[in-house]
Amino acid sequence: MIVRYGRTVTRWTTVVPLLAVVLLVLTWKRELPGPVVALVTLVLAGAVLAAVHHAEVVAHRVGEPFGSLVLAVAVTVIEVALIVTLMADGGDKSATLARDTVFAAVMITCNGVVGLSLLVGSLRHGTAVFNPEGTGAALATVATLATLSLVLPTFTTSKRGPEFSTPQLVFAAVSSLILYALFVTTQTVRHREYFLPITRQGEVIRAEDHASRPSVRESWISLTLLGAALVGVVGLAKGVSPTLESGVAAAGLPQAVVGVAIALLVLLPETIAALRQARRDRVQTSLNLALGSAMASIGLTIPAVAAASVWLAGPLELGLAPLHMVLLLLTVVVSSLTVVPGRATPLQGGVHLVLFAAYLELAINP
Repeated sequence: MIVRYGRTVTRWTTVVPLLAVVLLVLTWKRELPGPVVALVTLVLAGAVLAAVHHAEVVAHRVGEPFGSLVLAVAVTVIEVALIVTLMADGGDKSATLARDTVFAAVMITCNGVVGLSLLVGSLRHGTAVFNPEGTGAALATVATLATLSLVLPTFTTSKRGPEFSTPQLVFAAVSSLILYALFVTTQTVRHREYFLPITRQGEVIRAEDHASRPSVRESWISLTLLGAALVGVVGLAKGVSPTLESGVAAAGLPQAVVGVAIALLVLLPETIAALRQARRDRVQTSLNLALGSAMASIGLTIPAVAAASVWLAGPLELGLAPLHMVLLLLTVVVSSLTVVPGRATPLQGGVHLVLFAAYLELAINP
């Protein structure tokens, strides 16, 4: 038993998350020299891989769709805490921080992660198959949340600028929580089968029989280390952001590029997990991860910043610019056409990736 425990402790997936948390404590809110930034980046990459490993252990224990829900919610809760912390620090950029972060998460997940998953799944297995009922429900929820929270503030007239009035912000926050809770109930209780992977013949795969489930003890250890790894990923990403900001400014790029880069780092664990599932012909699980992350990002961030706005000074701008509204509309339309058949070819994956590339290009050259 002691030998086995020692081997467990010395495994890199155990050591790296703990190292990431220690490094985060030592470097929090400090100016980092070049060599330390390099070390932080290396540990951050290791924490991402460790997070994916522990998320898969937990997912294998609880089964789908609970596994993808655990990772999506864990990442989003920590991301929300980071957003509120940054907004509390104040500054001219805090007014649009929540909007920019949420929109980046939506575009990364709905186009980047979905596109890569469909492309990998279809190239490896001929076509990528998934359940249109569950995926369509998730997409409809994401589209509704995004419109209520990010589009309507641009057109409301109760307050100047792309802002909600206090009653409107409360309505958006409560609606977001209700919709997200309703979706989670649908996904995990009433219609769980809609969100399970399916075979080529359309039969639901209810259980994986290729490996034994981890024990309760192993699952709790992985869940704890998953939380540590995600705290490390988000915190260290914030730590390297000043260096990233300096590099972006030196290159003459817009400040929005910093937010996109940090969002890419934060969502990297889910991206890797989604690609692994797509390679195993479990594209439904990949879509659960992608759309679930987008939904959680909106459904949890908006209520959190609405509550935080009570004591935070300055405006809270949530409304998107016309350019971004066009990208969001095109994403919803293309995603709807992708979901309806319940199967996808490399073409659909390529279309989503082109949309994601357009978002990145316009972030660099607006």
